[in-house]
Amino acid sequence: MSGPAYEPVQWSSDHQDDVPYNTPLSPDAMQTGFHNPETIPLDPLDDLPAGASRPRFLGSAFAGEGPNPRESYASSSNSFPIQDDYNSSVYALNEQRPDAGRGSASYGYRDDPADSQSNFGKSPVFTESPYLAEKRNAYPAPRTSRRRPIIIGAVVVSILLVAGIALGIYFGVVRPKNDKDGSGAVSSGSTASSSGARPSATNSPSGTLAVVTGGDGSQITLDDGTTMTYTNKLGGTWYWDENDPFNNGAQAQSYTPALNQTFNYGVDIIRGVNLGGWLNTEPFIVPALYELYVNSSTPAVDEWTLSQNMAADTANGGLSQLEDHYKTFITEQDFIEIAAAGLNYVRIPIGFWAIETRDDEPFLAKTSWTYFLKAIKWARKYGIRINLDFHALPGSQNGWNHSGKLGTIGVLNGPMGYANAQRSLDYIRILAEFISQPEYKDVVSMFGVTNEPQAPTFGQENLVRFYLQAYNIVRNAGGVGAGSGPFISFHEGFEGLANWVGMFVGSDRTSLDIHPYLCFGTQSSAPYSSYASTPCQAWAVAQNTSMSAFGLTQAGEWSLAINDCGLWVNGVGLGTRYEGTYQGGTGPGLGSCDQWTDFATWTPAMKQDIENFALSSMSALQNYFFWTWKIGNSSVTGKVEAPQWSYQLGLQQGWMPTDPRAADGICQPSQPFNGPLSAWQVGGAGANTLQAAFTNSYTWPPTSLSAAGAVSTLPSYITSSAVPTLPVPTFTNSAGSTVSAGDGWQNTQDTTLMAVANPTCSYLDPWVNPTVPPPNPLCTGNARRDFKPPRSQITPPPKA
Repeated sequence: MSGPAYEPVQWSSDHQDDVPYNTPLSPDAMQTGFHNPETIPLDPLDDLPAGASRPRFLGSAFAGEGPNPRESYASSSNSFPIQDDYNSSVYALNEQRPDAGRGSASYGYRDDPADSQSNFGKSPVFTESPYLAEKRNAYPAPRTSRRRPIIIGAVVVSILLVAGIALGIYFGVVRPKNDKDGSGAVSSGSTASSSGARPSATNSPSGTLAVVTGGDGSQITLDDGTTMTYTNKLGGTWYWDENDPFNNGAQAQSYTPALNQTFNYGVDIIRGVNLGGWLNTEPFIVPALYELYVNSSTPAVDEWTLSQNMAADTANGGLSQLEDHYKTFITEQDFIEIAAAGLNYVRIPIGFWAIETRDDEPFLAKTSWTYFLKAIKWARKYGIRINLDFHALPGSQNGWNHSGKLGTIGVLNGPMGYANAQRSLDYIRILAEFISQPEYKDVVSMFGVTNEPQAPTFGQENLVRFYLQAYNIVRNAGGVGAGSGPFISFHEGFEGLANWVGMFVGSDRTSLDIHPYLCFGTQSSAPYSSYASTPCQAWAVAQNTSMSAFGLTQAGEWSLAINDCGLWVNGVGLGTRYEGTYQGGTGPGLGSCDQWTDFATWTPAMKQDIENFALSSMSALQNYFFWTWKIGNSSVTGKVEAPQWSYQLGLQQGWMPTDPRAADGICQPSQPFNGPLSAWQVGGAGANTLQAAFTNSYTWPPTSLSAAGAVSTLPSYITSSAVPTLPVPTFTNSAGSTVSAGDGWQNTQDTTLMAVANPTCSYLDPWVNPTVPPPNPLCTGNARRDFKPPRSQITPPPKA
């Protein structure tokens, strides 16, 4: 490995920025967690509302940046300002449902293990999350006659028909279900490795047998009616039958269990990618959407301001422009490419407005859900599993642009913190009830209940309370005890993986989600070749330890960026540290970002170095979701301006591996986790038997909230409204009949109403600054004359 010579460095909280990138780790340096935005006030952003947090993204990977942690206009928070930039370890890299049955009335983060401000115990291996500063602030029978020839002909036809049906059933259903050997690996004779299309017993309108499955080289018909040759050199098999739209016979690759087979977590590897910027937009992922309004009187810096600008722009289609984006940014073709790339999982971020909006929330309501349903269909067709990620909660769980609105933290924080948490839990219940239905549970097999909650602001204790409540809700949605419903993913909340050891012991299929990035903080012009082994040194042991101590641990986000170059990576109009234009005032830059963003000039050697970094990252993280599948072109330059963040572009240009299995063993001898996980961790014996001491310690609701005080003095909602049930897709079989797709609600015994405003109480805006005091008096005996209860209704069926 090339790079400067180094000497071993012992970690300390005052570690300076002169540590070489390839310095070996000390025993205490293997902290885990993640590093995200910061919250120190930015003078250039004095026009933000009082208490508003600063923009999204990542944060310092290396100490020594001085008093300014990563700040970006689209993602920050002043709710819990950090005092210095020593927030990240150089070693951890910024590591039948009737209404009557259910509804209607019929401190600053530190990386120092000795930090006295921490409320949780430390270990010599893990401390608080070293990534906080990075992201802080789913026939009729033939008639016969007496004539012998006709009888004989009928018999022959019947035999042929039965043979055709048997072959169709065998190749389309039976064989995919039995293509696993005893070890859980796909056998060499798997249909997934064969090529060509295969017929089934399905009748087409012409009466011929329709082709419903095939492998590499087969012809496939897409939703839009076009046909193409299916290409998958890794043994993938597609499956789609209009008469059986919930058949799970598809298999992404020969080494990935088909959807109708068990995915053995801890043994089978999650090789995933995010569909970021699709149903929950971010400026740097889809710059063209934001470039239209970047110079308006209220610049578009998040989906809230983007929606406001679009709604006012009737000449260009108004808010429907967002639906145009949903239609075109991710399509069925992307799912084909994802499977062909060797990836078996997609993480799909979604905002609460997929369910409903209230009051003056400007988001395009209920529409993105239609496209999530399309994602379920496409994922099922190509054998890909989905991690549904609840990315944006009402009031914002972190104050960053991807939570819907740049500003302050309004979940579990401030005067509306409890009410917003109540509302969020209702939305978690609605999503969980839908994806727990038998028609969807094998496709949407994981549920990230909250993306990147800012626990250092509102405390890990209250986050655990919230997670425990969410856990009970999701498991109850399954309605049949342990082993039902999706795997539940908990983001570690920037508290560090070690602080979750001992939590949720005996739970049923829970996972920890971490977001390690290496790109913010002190910048370096060192080439990619100097980073080849850094992920192995920093992440591999941490992942192993958490897999053993907690259970399934997966990196829900990571990228190939090693600096903050890229259009709006730090937020709209904030510049970059690398170029010295960052509004956070990080000092002189290192030069132009062109060499890092103009991928057309990258040499084959540089691309190979980037691929080596990708492989070591995959090996170290073991179970992962790359951020993100696609970066849209800038409407100004006509090209991708943040290339290290696009998996698809990396495949096209040659710096991402065409088979992610090439990463296996890269980080040896770090000893990657060798499963299986414990039985209770995957829904087996002992699952869903949480310890009483744990559940009794984290009851709901919290007793008090940060920046607000006792919950009893804060606005809260009452359960008095019908629950809006998410609509199901519509499928029509070859006979023109509608195929049952469930009713959106798995547990019919779940009859709790939805939490909405009490007409006798006063409320603040859900997005209010946390420093505003709660209403006084809070409630009266009479309903307020100006009270307008929020509408809560059944979501209309999706568009065709």
